[in-house]
Amino acid sequence: MANFAASWVKYINLFDIMNVELYVAQKVEDCIKILYGSESVPMQLQKTRKEFEGDITLVVFPLAKLSGKSPEQTGADVGEWLTANVPQVEAFNVVKGFLNIKLSKDFWREQLLQIADSASFGYLPASGKTVMVEYSSPNTNKPLHLGHIRNNLLGHSVAKILAANGHQVIKVNLVNDRGIHICKSMLAWQKFGNGETPQSSGKKGDHLVGEYYVRFDKEYKRQVSALMHTGIPEDEAKKKAPILQEAQNMLLAWEQGNDEIFDLWESMNSWVYEGFDATYKKLGVSFDKTYYESRTYLLGKELVKEGLKKGIFFKREDGSVWCDLTPDGLDQKLLLRSDGTSVYMTQDLGTARHRFSEYNFSELVYVVGNEQNYHFQVLKLILKKLGYAWSDSIYHLSYGMVELPEGKMKSREGTVVDADDLIDAMVATARETSLELGKLSDIPQEEQQRLFHIVGLGALKYFILKVDPKKTMLFDPKESIDFNGNTGPFIQYTFARICSVLRKAQEQQVEANAGAAALGEREVELVKNMADFPQVVAQAGAEYSPALIANYTFDLAKEFNQYYHDVSILKEENVAVKQQRLALLQQLGKALKTAMDLLGIELPERM
Repeated sequence: MANFAASWVKYINLFDIMNVELYVAQKVEDCIKILYGSESVPMQLQKTRKEFEGDITLVVFPLAKLSGKSPEQTGADVGEWLTANVPQVEAFNVVKGFLNIKLSKDFWREQLLQIADSASFGYLPASGKTVMVEYSSPNTNKPLHLGHIRNNLLGHSVAKILAANGHQVIKVNLVNDRGIHICKSMLAWQKFGNGETPQSSGKKGDHLVGEYYVRFDKEYKRQVSALMHTGIPEDEAKKKAPILQEAQNMLLAWEQGNDEIFDLWESMNSWVYEGFDATYKKLGVSFDKTYYESRTYLLGKELVKEGLKKGIFFKREDGSVWCDLTPDGLDQKLLLRSDGTSVYMTQDLGTARHRFSEYNFSELVYVVGNEQNYHFQVLKLILKKLGYAWSDSIYHLSYGMVELPEGKMKSREGTVVDADDLIDAMVATARETSLELGKLSDIPQEEQQRLFHIVGLGALKYFILKVDPKKTMLFDPKESIDFNGNTGPFIQYTFARICSVLRKAQEQQVEANAGAAALGEREVELVKNMADFPQVVAQAGAEYSPALIANYTFDLAKEFNQYYHDVSILKEENVAVKQQRLALLQQLGKALKTAMDLLGIELPERM
């Protein structure tokens, strides 16, 4: 927030409560008009650094040109005018070319009162924008894994944050339910399945289909090795493996409408969908609409025909269709194979156009890993060549991969961390840790089971979302469940502690009252932190970063715990002070709950 004008001017009209930096900017602007007769000047405001006294710091150097004085004297002139004419400005100090402005306790009490009066503190008014967010996008040849968990949690949280920024948000899922990878699972089931179903095996449908995807890869590698032993080079052996050629023929038969293949495809996909739905429910993520590649790839083929007619694409001798992007510094991109079957790009083109015609979105956000950066660069470029100006509204939220201490995951080799197994393990770890620490010993047994789930999922979600989406992350389940430190359980326990104090106050028949007494220095610090929340929400929306929300929430929880340790609340003898502190706790709890809800994390009232 170093440059007020650059960073926050676009949010000026969005806050439904007083914005501290905007308030100070307006007062400084009044000062400049009177002192220097200037209507407009570049203004830089930032939070005062902790080693200096103050709340907001004004960078004075740009004003020195107006005053004709040194930056230090200019800062002193502005500070003196503010303290003399703005009651909310209590004091100031100048350090070189920086004016540190200290706001009064009455100002911060007014902030607390406004926060308490706001029914939707942290949320911004309607923007008029429609934003579509695509996430999950699984293949129906395997169950969801740890990488999918990051994708789903990130997409779901970003959608919530964008909604909190006042946008109309449409959450969509694109299921990749066709293609060679799907045929690999189908073919392996035909060859080795002996009619096995989820019902006959007792296995979750997506897990069962995933096993056959792994089975295909094992057989494929065996055949490649056998061909190589006959003297065939490895590259050629990989293409000539009979099982791969059978899978390619199956895909062609599917696209040609073969009834037997289509019926098998429908059956196995239905097993997977049922499994996906169960995992989504466990994770607490949802969608407003689901698209299926099997229904959109034909739209993409129509676009390819359109591009051929316009001369945007070209056809090679083997019949395959390409787009030449070399003049744009890229390469030639395949759009249709020589046998007429489509590729991912084909259906993405068709799906994008279909979505825009449906929703006329202001922005389309794809939540997809960074290994697809080139894909989305090409997608936007081809759409622009086809004449779709809204291609500029496409944004690829490129996130880093999730790695384990033992290295990367590989779906074909069956070395992934299964999403369902991970969720169950997190709940089990939450149970073990909670009981070991005695955190839930006073809670009835049946409620404990619900809390184990809340804590386990909270730990998982927070650990993943607190990391900047762009960064590759190392997932450590044990580290994520820690009641001390930057974790979900720490924030959950903080909220439960606040609720406990408020319950005891109710038993003592002491009512909260934000205006009952003047704020002390410690209370002022907490109000300052809370007052930042709308700006954090705005910045998180602008940067598509739940990590900003997560780390803000941790800092707020940490500040409260120190306050709770140092300051008497229920034992405070001054009733007015006690009422005011209880009101502060109410608003802290509300802010924590709102922030964690944006991450999809539930906060229990008892722990």
